[in-house]
Amino acid sequence: MSNSTLNIIKIGGNVIDDDIQLEAFLEKFAAIPGKKILVHGGGKIATRLGSRLGIEAKLVEGRRVTDKEMLDVVTMVYAGLTNKRIVASLQKYQCDAIGLSGADGNVIKSIKRPVKDIDYGYVGDILVDSVNVPAIKKFLEAGFTPVFSAITHNGNGQLLNTNADTIASALSTSLSGLYDVSLIYCFEKNGVLSDVLDDNSVIETIAIEQFENYKAKGIISEGMIPKLQNAFEAINKGVKSVYIGNATNLHLFQQQKFGTRLIIK
Repeated sequence: MSNSTLNIIKIGGNVIDDDIQLEAFLEKFAAIPGKKILVHGGGKIATRLGSRLGIEAKLVEGRRVTDKEMLDVVTMVYAGLTNKRIVASLQKYQCDAIGLSGADGNVIKSIKRPVKDIDYGYVGDILVDSVNVPAIKKFLEAGFTPVFSAITHNGNGQLLNTNADTIASALSTSLSGLYDVSLIYCFEKNGVLSDVLDDNSVIETIAIEQFENYKAKGIISEGMIPKLQNAFEAINKGVKSVYIGNATNLHLFQQQKFGTRLIIK
């Protein structure tokens, strides 16, 4: 393994939707030394653009259904507009970013999600060997900061909409064989909260047994559950550490005072 550390940071949609918050976050991201990767979705921009084009968003249990028309919209927004805005802003802060979808350099392949109870349409699921580690290593070793949008491909010309949390987790586990990887989920809350109405009730560390206990008691619920499941899966597959916290506090990460840290035990 390389002695080099690698920070993989995923930025949430609510921050992307706020130009001022996003700009402040990108300045802090650019200031983090060493090798780093940014992963982003598209926030509500795709929904708004789709509506203007007469393409209404369809959600089932909070997850987007991606038909052919919506796939065109999310590809334009995630891999185009949002990705290039982020890359341009990072260049302003002397961070030499390069914007990527999964198809660029064949960096992330996926398979179309099988239809079970629900047909999610053109949504991609990432497999164990989906990440092209040698290609991403070339970008990192050349001094580039990859910025991944939430669009992957199946290797046969089909683009697929893919969950950005899952992409961040897959990148982290795949690259942990080469680098000491920390995975950082940034969103609008200060961390995992013991009381959702109290922003200061941050749980500083959570082990897997505590997570199951908090889940059973309803302290951790809804969208936080899959986020933490992804995070613990990453730790079990070799990722050094996982953090979840507020994008505005990213500068505290270097001092290890950032949000909630997930640990094995």
